[in-house]
This record gives sequence, C-alpha cells and structure tokens, in this order.
Amino acid sequence: MLALLALVGCHRDMYDQPRLEPLEKNTFFDDGRSSRPLVEGVVEYGAISPNDVFNSGKVNGQFTEELPESMELNAALLKRGEQRFNIFCSNCHGRSGDGDGMIVLRGYRKPPTYHSDRLRGMPLGYFFDVATNGFGVMPSYASQIPVKDRWAIAAYVRALQLTQYAKLDDVPEAERQQLENAQPAATQSPSAP
Repeated sequence: MLALLALVGCHRDMYDQPRLEPLEKNTFFDDGRSSRPLVEGVVEYGAISPNDVFNSGKVNGQFTEELPESMELNAALLKRGEQRFNIFCSNCHGRSGDGDGMIVLRGYRKPPTYHSDRLRGMPLGYFFDVATNGFGVMPSYASQIPVKDRWAIAAYVRALQLTQYAKLDDVPEAERQQLENAQPAATQSPSAP
C-alpha cells in the first residue's frame, strides 16, 4: 500500500515542464528567438563604473567635494534633502543634526553630531557614501532612498553644518536687515532718548 502511494505521489511535472534553452529556436515570437532582447534602460550588473561620481560619491577613489555635474544646488534640492532627511535620518540624528533623535532618547546609541570638527571637514561625497553603504551601526539606505535623494540629503547635511557656524557677515545685506528687524525688542540695542 505504501509503495502504491509513493508511486502515485511522485510526479515529475515540475522537472519535465516545457521550457526553452537559451538561444533555442522558438516559433512563439515573430523573430524566432527564445531569448528576448533586454528592455531599454537595463543596466548590466557591474556595468556601473566605480569611478561614476553620481553612483559612488567618489572621484579616483576619493570622496568628491561637490555634487555630481548632473545635479544643481538650488532651493528645490535642499528642500527635497530636508524632507528626506526628516523622514529617514532625523529619527537618529535629530532635526538639527546633533545626534539627539527619538531613537537616542529611547536608549539607542547616539550618532555623532554633524557639527563636530571631524564631520564638518568631511567632503560631501562622504555623506552620500555613508547613506549608500552605512557606517558603524547605521545600515545602508541604498535600497530605500534613490540616488538623487541621497545626494539631496548630503547637500542638506552640509547646509545644516553651515547654519551652525554662520556669521552675520555671511548673510546678504537685504536678508540681514530682515533679521535685525525681526529680533525681539529686548535684544535690540537701546536707542538714545
């Protein structure tokens, strides 16, 4: 009885299913080929050059100091970077980049502040690389954040760093007047009677 059940239960349908070998002639398609041409835009695995600054953040093995040529530093890029930073990064790094995000408040290891001398001295490509490959306990975000958004985040991190050490002399005159007029009365210099 067991032998009969074993014979009945033994099917080779999956193993012997109809299939085409690579480059075998096929009458189903008009061109007679079983191997289909690649879809436009497909990039072969390993075809991206490691010297491609847009995808690696490096030029000749060194982190780049600037955005790739295909990207322009403008308000829209920084706004996108801020939005993506707040979604993906601020939970650990905090909104200002001080490393005091909600995760840290719940007992996780505190990441370094972006405002340390070490990180302020790092090239822009470094921040892109860390978002791409991870660093320490930080995982890679390459599968979650598209390449352009990782560059936008890197640009925004640089902007965060610059805001912490900006001087009033760095602000254009028109904006400086707005800042001085917006200060509370207690901090403005007293006027002579």
